[in-house]
Amino acid sequence: MALVICRRFPGSFCGTPSCPALIKNHINKKLLDQTCEDCVLTAKMISTDTRMAATLKLLKPLGYRAFCSPFACSATQSVVSWNVGSCTWHKRQDSPENSLCHPVRKVNTCSTSASWRSLTTSGTLPGLEFSRASASKASTLKLGSPRAGRVGEEDIETFDSFEDPRIFLQLRPEYQLHSYNRSEPCQPLSVSEGELILSKVTIYQDNLQPQIIVDYFCKLSSLPAEQHPVLLSSASFAVLCQLSVKNIQLFDVPDLISILKAFVTLGIPHSHSMLDVFETRFCHKVWEMSLDQLLLVADLWRNLGRRVPRFFKIFFSYLNLHWKDLSLTQLIHLIYIIGESRQAPQELMQKLESLILKYIDLINLEEVGTICLGFFKSSSSLSEFVMRKIGDIACADMQHLSSYALVNILKMFRFTHVDHVNFMKQFGQIAPQRIPSLGVQGVMHLTLACSALRILDEGVMNAVAASLPPRVAHCRSKDVAKILWSFGTLNYKPPNTEEFYSSLIDEIHRKMPEFNRYPEHLLTCLLGLAFSEYFPTELIDFALSPGFVRLAQERSKFEVTKELYTLDGTVGIECPDYRGNRLSSDLQQEGSEMLWNLAKKDMSAKPEFLETLFLLQTMLGGPQYIKHHMILPHTRSSDLEVQLDVNMKPLPFNREATPIEDVAKLRLKHVGISLTDDLMSQLLQGRARGHSQRETESDTGQQPMKLEAASIPVGGSFCNTADRLGAMEMAGPCPPASVQAPKLKLAIQLTNKNQYCYGSRHLLGLHNMKRRQLNQLGYRVVELCHWDWHPLLRRTRLEKLAFLHEKVFTSAL
Repeated sequence: MALVICRRFPGSFCGTPSCPALIKNHINKKLLDQTCEDCVLTAKMISTDTRMAATLKLLKPLGYRAFCSPFACSATQSVVSWNVGSCTWHKRQDSPENSLCHPVRKVNTCSTSASWRSLTTSGTLPGLEFSRASASKASTLKLGSPRAGRVGEEDIETFDSFEDPRIFLQLRPEYQLHSYNRSEPCQPLSVSEGELILSKVTIYQDNLQPQIIVDYFCKLSSLPAEQHPVLLSSASFAVLCQLSVKNIQLFDVPDLISILKAFVTLGIPHSHSMLDVFETRFCHKVWEMSLDQLLLVADLWRNLGRRVPRFFKIFFSYLNLHWKDLSLTQLIHLIYIIGESRQAPQELMQKLESLILKYIDLINLEEVGTICLGFFKSSSSLSEFVMRKIGDIACADMQHLSSYALVNILKMFRFTHVDHVNFMKQFGQIAPQRIPSLGVQGVMHLTLACSALRILDEGVMNAVAASLPPRVAHCRSKDVAKILWSFGTLNYKPPNTEEFYSSLIDEIHRKMPEFNRYPEHLLTCLLGLAFSEYFPTELIDFALSPGFVRLAQERSKFEVTKELYTLDGTVGIECPDYRGNRLSSDLQQEGSEMLWNLAKKDMSAKPEFLETLFLLQTMLGGPQYIKHHMILPHTRSSDLEVQLDVNMKPLPFNREATPIEDVAKLRLKHVGISLTDDLMSQLLQGRARGHSQRETESDTGQQPMKLEAASIPVGGSFCNTADRLGAMEMAGPCPPASVQAPKLKLAIQLTNKNQYCYGSRHLLGLHNMKRRQLNQLGYRVVELCHWDWHPLLRRTRLEKLAFLHEKVFTSAL
């Protein structure tokens, strides 16, 4: 007596239906119109890590009949089959002639075609990963894990965006109270036991009690992982899901959580419509749940990959009243959940910040990284005080800080712009050794943090430049863009400059399809290259083409007009032989007006700039001798332009100048004190001795002493001043020469520390590019550097005028 065993494994092969896991049929028991010769079984076993496959070849499919176990068919002739795999509903009517009755189980059998109608059509979830735990194997090297020994390139680049941020959950046993653990041991359920459960669902579906439904979900979730696809495509399981929705009002909170756990374990698609019903029910139950239960439910939704904004809105309202009750592990887990959901009210985040300070001495290094990542992802800031505390914790044991946590802390320092000198110093010591074992995404974040904080550490940058060319193929378009931007911003060229830039430019060409989706990344690449004096004309021509400009404006979530205008203006100056696409005049005008409005608003809010402008106007002879405007509008900052004739005298070229009386109103107000005439007369008492003046105090109230007549250089010539400095302002300049073509054009720039690398006099890329272009256009740059000019602002007026005269006219010689 021969025995034919047909096993249906996960996946669909040769159009076969979703059949029962095990079908046993003696050949001598002939079914309706079926013979032994009607079918030939050809099996090919393919072994992989997690699944096996079989190929079933049907020679006469139309005449083939087979039993369908509870995994495949329900017991009713007319049933609504809920296809969990494809998230759709199917109404199925089984024809009487295609239904056979099993003599023992008394359940329907159905034809292959009937089984196809109910269970196929995307019913087996092909390609879906049912266990993220199995996808993240022990051999997988993560960005956040310290790596020892020699590792392969592919392993270095492996990064699990789901599992890696959850590493902290393994560090304290308390986390198990309010988080989902896929590796938690459970009593396995055999296939035969699963069939029995589904058979009961089919037979007793109208009489199942809520607690029995919950118990069935829990048991079925213990089936072997390779059976999950078969289960999800089963009509009987669909009936069980329907019953859970039908009885959802009868489940208490632990029951709901148990069912949601089963959904996670089985890999229910996050878009399935029945999850809407469960989200609504959990929303109604929020105020009845404990903090542990709420965090567990939020964690389960995260494991499902489903966004539940309604649940979180009520959850956060609950937390606003109960935030003081959060334990340390609850706080850290909550911050992780908030970061992954990308949403949180700022009022709540401020309360959580106070809790961080409460537990700051108990938090370990990985939890510090989790805090930073959660606040960073939710776009929530931390105070400078808290960031310095975090930096101190990291500095205390940075050698044992995982690279993943290190990257997250750097993200938050970048976001808050807090300069923790000791942290960055220690970072500079350990980063060069870690960079070769970091994935390119981690390398990008390290590099971007350095540029955002304006910290140029040559050891770090050289390590980045050396490690990237061999593995540039692993870069996303975003990685290439941010790395080029970082090197350009820091105005740094590594020892292997040619290899570094050529490999990244080649990768830009290979990444062109990605730029259709993220057009802003191409603009970032080209601007970073322009800062470093690299101009790939083919890429520039494409970026400035009307089609790409329109694409960038429509698809990018960022405002790209400034970037396009900066690139276009740069090409116009630095690439005289370029004959490719340029921006339209309308877009150029729009970019120019946008940047000028931003620059004018910024400079008019700075009192040190207003005083500098007034002093220069006074020294030169009036506002017509100086002009505040953007000489190069695309470089995003303004200048004070002065033009000198052949005799080194200023020319009155500014025809838009306002009367000096209007400008005088813009005098600097020191520490909120108005500069009245009485106060000026007190400050200016004393005698002029050369260029160095000393102030004297008068407590008697008598008239101030007159200044000796001094030769103060005004307008490039020497004119005698009046006894009082105020009289000099009224006297005006010496008669200017007739307006003529300038021999020399000066671009006076009032710089600040944010235009330089941190703690140095190394100019940043954009500002260095601007000076390079000004020189190409024939301007001579005169810098009023902040380390000289800002301390001088507290000195006497004559000292400031003498300094400005020396800077302006000495530069002309």
